[in-house]
Amino acid sequence: MTEDADRADALFHALADRTRRDILRRVLAGEHSVSALAAKYGMSFAAVQKHVAVLERAGLLIKRRSGREQLASGDVAAVRSVASMLTELEQIWRGRIARIDLLLSTDSDSDQGD
Repeated sequence: MTEDADRADALFHALADRTRRDILRRVLAGEHSVSALAAKYGMSFAAVQKHVAVLERAGLLIKRRSGREQLASGDVAAVRSVASMLTELEQIWRGRIARIDLLLSTDSDSDQGD
């Protein structure tokens, strides 16, 4: 259970940053070199590398070397796991709302019987 919680923490931490979400969008659309990614942002190459590293540690991005370049691509399966976690949370939330609705309708029915 702790391993799953740690994985969820890493995924949501990685997605909490706007720049990392944008990098993820780009690499899900196609493979990019880290230097090409860095050219898209008003920050240093090292800063972009750090963002890429956070995404990689979370398992959302995969890097490979091609000569002197580091190429990054998105991991669709990891993104699907995030979607699955969110769906699970939504189902819990919907279940609670349904129970509240049931309690309210039961309470309303008992008020009408008085």
